[in-house]
Amino acid sequence: MVVVFVLAALLVVGVLVTANWYVWRRLFRDTTRAPGPVRRIGAAVIAGGWVLTVGALVAERAGAPFWLQRVLAWPGFLWLALSLYLLLAVVAGEVVRPLLRRYLERRAAARQARATTGAETGVEPSASPAAADERIPAGTAPPQTSDAPDAPQTSDAPDAPQTSDAPDAPQSSGAPDTLDTPKAPDAPESPDTPSSRTTDTTEGADGSNAGAASPLARPSRRLFVSRVVAGAAAAAAVGTVGHGTYGVLSGPKVKRVTVPLARLPRAAHGFRIAVVSDIHLGPVLGRGFAQRVVDTINSTQPDLVAVVGDLVDGSVKDLGPAAAPLSQLKARHGAYFVTGNHEYFSGAEQWVAEVRRLGLLPLENARTELPHFDLAGVNDVAGEDEGQGPDYARALGDRDRSRACVLLAHQPVQIHDAVDHGVDLQLSGHTHGGQLWPGNLIAGAANPTVAGLERYGDTQLYVSRGAGAWGPPTRVGAPSDITVIELASRKA
Repeated sequence: MVVVFVLAALLVVGVLVTANWYVWRRLFRDTTRAPGPVRRIGAAVIAGGWVLTVGALVAERAGAPFWLQRVLAWPGFLWLALSLYLLLAVVAGEVVRPLLRRYLERRAAARQARATTGAETGVEPSASPAAADERIPAGTAPPQTSDAPDAPQTSDAPDAPQTSDAPDAPQSSGAPDTLDTPKAPDAPESPDTPSSRTTDTTEGADGSNAGAASPLARPSRRLFVSRVVAGAAAAAAVGTVGHGTYGVLSGPKVKRVTVPLARLPRAAHGFRIAVVSDIHLGPVLGRGFAQRVVDTINSTQPDLVAVVGDLVDGSVKDLGPAAAPLSQLKARHGAYFVTGNHEYFSGAEQWVAEVRRLGLLPLENARTELPHFDLAGVNDVAGEDEGQGPDYARALGDRDRSRACVLLAHQPVQIHDAVDHGVDLQLSGHTHGGQLWPGNLIAGAANPTVAGLERYGDTQLYVSRGAGAWGPPTRVGAPSDITVIELASRKA
C-alpha cells in the first residue's frame, strides 16, 4: 500500500513538473532569442508561485498562525487558478500557432512575388514608373541596355553609349588605364540577377527580410509567432482568473427553483427554503463576505434557511468573528445546519457549538417535525473517521412516511441512502458545480449530480453550486448561488 502511494505521488509530481516546464517553454524560452534574465525570471515566477501554493495548502491544514495563512492564501491560491488557465491557454495556442505561421508565410510569399515582378520591370511594386524616375539621383545616367551586364559604367561620360560587344571590357572612369586590373573576386554578379540595379527590400510581418533564400526569415517568423501566441495566452489566463475572482468576491446570486412533492399538503404549497452551501469562510473569504451572504438570504424572505455544510476552513478561534453575521439570519421557521467534510478538518464539535450559539439549529443525525413536513439532517461521511458519520436510521428510521420529508445532507453521494429511507427531497452542496472549468468533468465522475435538480426513483436531489469557493477565490463556468427552493403541492 505504501509503495502504491509513493508511486502515485511520484506520478503526480512528474505530471506537475512536466506541465510547468511546458508552460515555461512556451511563455519564456520560445519568446526569447537566447538564455538571459527573461528566462530566469520566468522560471523563478513559476517555481515561486507553486511554493506559495503548497505553503498555503499546508498552512491551512496544519493550523499555522492565521496571519501566515492569510499572507500565503491570496497569492498561493490565485497562482493555482492562474497556472491552470495558463496551461489550457498554451495548449489551445498549439492550434493557433501553425495557422498563424502559414498565414505569415503566404503573406511574405505574396510580397516576395510582387517584389520579384517589380525587379524584372525595373520598378518597385509600390511605386509608379514616374516615381521610379524621380528617385534617380541627379547627374547619373539611366540604366544601360548593353548586352554586357557586368560592364561597369563610367561616371565621367554619362551620355556616351557603349559600343563594345565584349562583356568583360572595362570602361574608362577618367583615371589611368586599368585594362590589366582584374575584377575583385569577392563581388561577383550574376547576369540573371536584377539585384545590381534593384534591391529587394520586401519584409515579412515580423520585420525581417522575407526573401525565400534568406536564412533569417524562418527563425524570425517563428519568434514572432511564439510571442504573439504567448502574449494572447497570458492575457486570456489573467482575464479569465480576474473575471472569475470578481464574481466570487461580489457575492452569490439568487437562484429560484420550484420542486413539487407528492406528499406535501396543500397548506404548505409555496413554502420557501433558502439553501446555502460551501460558504468556505477562511483566510481569503472573511466577515465581509459572510455579511453579503446573510444579506442576500434575508432579502429573499425565506420560510426556512438550510446551511448544508462546508461553512468554514479554519478553527473557531480564527474564524469565529468572520461567522458572526450568521446570527442575523431571519426565517419564520428558523435556520438549520448540517456538517460538511471541511468542518471535520476544522473542529466539527466546536463549530456545531458555535453555530448553535449564533442561533442556527444543528441537525446531527436528527429530525424535526415542521407543521406540514419533516426536516431531517445527517452528518457528512467525512465524520466516519471520528465516529460521527451519517446515521440514517437515527434520523429517519421511526418517522411517519405519510408525511413529506426533506433531508439536508452535504454530499450528493448520500442520495442512495435517502432513496432507501423514502425521502422526498435531498438538499446538498459539496461539488461547487466544478468551480473551475473543466473541473465539472472531475466532479461529475465523483458525484451523481454536479448541480441542479434530478430525480432518483421517488426521491429528488437538488445540488447547490455553493456561495463561496475553496482554494482559489475564483469560479469559471460555475457561478456561485443561493437557491430558493419553493415547494409545490401536487394537491394544490
